[in-house]
Amino acid sequence: MPHTIVIFGASGDLTSRKLVPALASLHRAGALPPGTRVVGFSRTPMSDGAWREALAESTARHSGAAFDAAAWGTFAAGIHYQPGDIASPADMEALRDRLDALEGPGPVTRVYYLATAPQFYEPVVAELGRLGMADEARGPRRIVVEKPFGTDLESARRLNLHLHGVFAEQQIFRIDHYLGKESVQNIIALRFANTIFEPVWNRRYVDPVQITVAEEVTVGRRGAYYDGAGVLRDMFQNHLLQLLMVTAMEAPVRYRATAVRNEKVKVLEAIRPLDDAAVAAAGTRGQYRGYLAEPGVAPGSRTATFGAIRLHVDNWRWQGVPFYLRSGKAMSCRTTQIVVAFRQPPLELFGDGPHRATPEGNRMVIQIQPAEGIQLHFHTKMPGGGMRLRFTDLDFSYSREFAGRLPEAYEPLLLDVMAGEASLFARADEVEKSWEIIDPFVRCWSAADAPVDTYEPGDWGPASSAAWIAAEGRSWFDTCPVL
Repeated sequence: MPHTIVIFGASGDLTSRKLVPALASLHRAGALPPGTRVVGFSRTPMSDGAWREALAESTARHSGAAFDAAAWGTFAAGIHYQPGDIASPADMEALRDRLDALEGPGPVTRVYYLATAPQFYEPVVAELGRLGMADEARGPRRIVVEKPFGTDLESARRLNLHLHGVFAEQQIFRIDHYLGKESVQNIIALRFANTIFEPVWNRRYVDPVQITVAEEVTVGRRGAYYDGAGVLRDMFQNHLLQLLMVTAMEAPVRYRATAVRNEKVKVLEAIRPLDDAAVAAAGTRGQYRGYLAEPGVAPGSRTATFGAIRLHVDNWRWQGVPFYLRSGKAMSCRTTQIVVAFRQPPLELFGDGPHRATPEGNRMVIQIQPAEGIQLHFHTKMPGGGMRLRFTDLDFSYSREFAGRLPEAYEPLLLDVMAGEASLFARADEVEKSWEIIDPFVRCWSAADAPVDTYEPGDWGPASSAAWIAAEGRSWFDTCPVL
């Protein structure tokens, strides 16, 4: 069955930087379904040819050496552009008529991709409903919604209600590009395809789990957006909680969308509710020095650019194990990693005399980006007399084990949308439960008397972050990519 991908916000950065390069790469690899066409819709006046030329230039720039001019030529033949305004019923009707003319009378899978600003999600959905464009009489109709999916629980519920007024839940794909990364999907394979890890992946052997998403860059030109969002809305409600879910979830009965998403939601349901006093003690925040001078940032803003919180998953597997989540801008390096720290042996045999062992326990470091892979840290005896120990490691690196480039995160996700495979996409209840967890921290940190410490760009957040976790008898794994 042929496929049509309709991109709302076709002249935007997401389309030229991520979506079209991903589709072109899939076409070059022969992975796109036959007859796939792309139709852009945006207010910028352009012809099909002008949009193709603009996309050829941007795709070549973002694809680098992987760009294939011949493959692009065959892919570009299926690219079309329809100028129009979302707010204009006549323009939306013209889009409907253009799609019908391009597709002909036969069955076709159609994907609507909302690459617009969030305030346009509801108007687009309303028009698609008014024009009957969600009806599946001529084939599947699916809609992709980019984050942010709401700004709090109330707005997320409102958006869900609006979507469900036009599309059924199985037609809705709420996308988080983090879940398209090979290293994130590999967590599921690591846990459920290998018997050696399952016996120790629980409260008896693990304490704690740290999940870090650090960015070296500052807010830069995103100051106006970021100042209203802050680190909790920008990173915790989506990326960090997604990583927590795949780390903590139970094995699904089978690898199918419903079963996988059921287990992820169970993790969120098991997270311990916190009252206001507990929320204040369960996190710390900071703001990098120089943030107030960024364009678009309000004078005297107290918006957090760094945050760290502690959550507990109160179920049989994880009871008593703290999950520490942190993220920040202007930090020491760019890294996304999950550190599963294992408990110390029950008896320290090598702790006396001059050959005292390091107090560090074993740990597994799952590196999501930029150096994808897994590293296991453990103690070994050093050569020579005496029982002298040192930390060493075993590691798996994607770049070493697999030849060629890794797929960009959007590539497998776009294929999944076209195939109707929703395992890596958020369900309505998952999104709402995530906001239930993060909203109390947003309220607490938004209070006028909430402390916000400063940190220097290039640090691992404010000094109060290290003091906060040290007071709990632990320390951060402050190491740039280990692979």
